[in-house]
Amino acid sequence: MENIARQSVRLCPFMNKTASSLRNVKSLQQSSVSKMAQKCPFMGQAMQKAHLATAAASGAARAVGSASTSTGRGEAAQDMLMTDHATQESKFDYEGLFEHEVRKKRVDKSYRFFNNINRLAKEFPMAHRQEEQDKVTVWCSNDYLALSKNQQVVDVMKKTLDKYGAGAGGTRNIAGHNQHALRLEAEVAALHKKEGALVFSSCFVANDAVISLLGQKLKDLVIFSDELNHASMIVGIKHASTTKHIFKHNDLNHLEELLASYPRSTPKLIAFESVYSMSGSVADIGKICDLAEKYGALTFLDEVHAVGLYGPHGAGVAEHCDFEAHRAAGIASPDYTTVMDRVDMITGTLGKSFGTVGGYVAGSQRLIDWLRSYAPGFIFTTSLPPAVMAGAAEAIRFQRSHLELRQEQQRHTAYVKQGLADLDIPVIPNPSHIVPILIGNPDLARQASDILMDKHRIYVQAINFPTVARGTERLRITPTPGHTNDLSDILLDAVDDVFHTLQLPRVSDWERQGGLLGVGEADYECESNLWTQEQLQLTNDDLQPNVREPIIDQLEVSSGLRL
Repeated sequence: MENIARQSVRLCPFMNKTASSLRNVKSLQQSSVSKMAQKCPFMGQAMQKAHLATAAASGAARAVGSASTSTGRGEAAQDMLMTDHATQESKFDYEGLFEHEVRKKRVDKSYRFFNNINRLAKEFPMAHRQEEQDKVTVWCSNDYLALSKNQQVVDVMKKTLDKYGAGAGGTRNIAGHNQHALRLEAEVAALHKKEGALVFSSCFVANDAVISLLGQKLKDLVIFSDELNHASMIVGIKHASTTKHIFKHNDLNHLEELLASYPRSTPKLIAFESVYSMSGSVADIGKICDLAEKYGALTFLDEVHAVGLYGPHGAGVAEHCDFEAHRAAGIASPDYTTVMDRVDMITGTLGKSFGTVGGYVAGSQRLIDWLRSYAPGFIFTTSLPPAVMAGAAEAIRFQRSHLELRQEQQRHTAYVKQGLADLDIPVIPNPSHIVPILIGNPDLARQASDILMDKHRIYVQAINFPTVARGTERLRITPTPGHTNDLSDILLDAVDDVFHTLQLPRVSDWERQGGLLGVGEADYECESNLWTQEQLQLTNDDLQPNVREPIIDQLEVSSGLRL
């Protein structure tokens, strides 16, 4: 009972007040205070439960041990029970939480099952599933130019692996960096015609690191973010812990309205993408730069789904905006300020068109030196392996002078889009290489993907929430230079069969419902394809000779600027 009394004094206002008039807590047991406490609706109930629990514990102990052991265990049980009662806590059901959260994904049909897809380098776009003889055609890879299997890239990676081993040995901050990092960052900077570049383990990390650091270091920074920005940018904005505004997708009037609500002296950042990967829509980079200059903002452009695919040298949509000037200048800069010059920082990936893995940011020398010195996502992350960096640098060099890769990818995309249109299959309209087939239901999107796989041996992953908004679920097709017309014809027949089997809504059905995302909308104006017919007629010989095996100087900023 002494423990109960002590707990009473600590927890109950009535007992605390009464005990203060006594010389010590032990005397409570002999006083009338203990009896009075039993009348308290709170302490009385606790004392009764503790008494019963103590008796039960003592009885169990007597059944298996001596009286002395019984007394010790009874007191321990009493102490434990009182402590549990005092905190009103029990162990959290972690596994229950995990199960509940996953069950919600299954109920709303957004649970994701990852298919076992093993892409075959010598046969791509073919891949095999669990068994090697179980082959399928891959139609949703982001290896847009199939450079992951390019023999020139693979050979460089093999030689580097044999000579320098599998890993980098740690962070560049501790293990130092190497010639492969120096060359890769020089290639990236030259591609985007910037003073410097910094390579990260992924573009997710790069976006998070850059945006979050800007928010942490620029006092009162306000970030303006397109509503369809990638998750990596959204995470970076959250980590920036600063004021943000979300502007409607590609709505520059809304963006300007938000920008105009702050003084020009307030630091601002406009974060956006060039090609939005799930819809294929494209930002008007030039006009966004106009707004940035008018209202004193920095521009952050994610070119992840555009590098390798746009511009005469594969630098992305920003380069494509001044296509002819860059084509004529080659590795050099045109004699005027281009759209790509006007963008303050450009991020991109090495894991899609460049066929390897990693991410980067390109910008001014001062910006890159600042990021290299302060960004935790760079400083504390193990460097990419030498073989990966060597392969990525080779991929950038190779695609720079092979215009036909981009052109073939565009032609195959146009063939598929036209074939789907002829079948009344709803494709969300866009001017890029993305082919998003609108389904509008998560369960039906999954079923469509399963039928393509199981019946037609075609792999196209269903895209659902949170990657896209609920009710806009889709299949996302991405042709490559290897998806020739004969393979496209097989795909078109298969998609038509899926729509017939599941009775999915076609364009005419969406029209009767008023349309969605440009599909079946009467007043929707389709944008012209980014690649013009004139650009598609060019050949590699039309490129400036200086893009073939150019000599690119090492970047001083990669190692750090000496005073």
